[in-house]
Amino acid sequence: MRQKIVAGNWKMNNGKGETKSLIDGLKKEIEDLSLENTRVIIAPSFVSLESAVNQAEGTSIEVVAQNMHQAKSGAYTGEVSADMLKSIDIKTVIIGHSERRSIFNESDETLAEKIDAALANDLEVIFCFGEQLEERKTDNHLLEVGSQLKNSILHIAAADWKNVILAYEPVWAIGTGETASPEQAQEMHAFIRNVVGKKYTHEIADNLSILYGGSVKPSNAEEIFSKPDVDGGLIGGASLNAEDFSAIIKAI
Repeated sequence: MRQKIVAGNWKMNNGKGETKSLIDGLKKEIEDLSLENTRVIIAPSFVSLESAVNQAEGTSIEVVAQNMHQAKSGAYTGEVSADMLKSIDIKTVIIGHSERRSIFNESDETLAEKIDAALANDLEVIFCFGEQLEERKTDNHLLEVGSQLKNSILHIAAADWKNVILAYEPVWAIGTGETASPEQAQEMHAFIRNVVGKKYTHEIADNLSILYGGSVKPSNAEEIFSKPDVDGGLIGGASLNAEDFSAIIKAI
């Protein structure tokens, strides 16, 4: 059975005190929930990662990193390596978020290197990808997503898929208030699962968790999560509020 996952990407929000308050609020909101086969994940900023790991210890909340550099070490000012993340007990990293692509110009080739580095260091990868509005409008969304997968992750060994979570992000629905319809999300998730199944095996594809990341809110989460190939969500703004985020978790 595929794991259900609700992951909150906090982006560049929340200092140390705000992080503590939000985790405290989230712990209170979900402490009585039955989370069998469901993972709750948060991705605070780098400066709060270690304290968040310590605060979440013994709870059902997992703390992950928002990014990492592909090199082991060296003259890469401002970057963070896999070994650094592992030294504070981080086990999972988000790679390829649309903002890393659009703002920081990370290419498919760079993301492939990051994926390889993370997997080689026994880090689980949440790999993000998705189409722009123009590609959706011109009906090239399947072609674009297929290309991103091919150029970034479809080279990994079959055995490595057990350490991968995919997150489909329709870029036109991030931070815009727009959301892909549940039917659009299902179409894309089924396409993604089929791409992986054809390249590897259908068993690998069937066991792969694929998250939807595009303006998920308490009001639409249940309908989106009800689709057979949608295994949860990568949540942005709504994850910054403990009540909203817990409502989304309850919708899974």
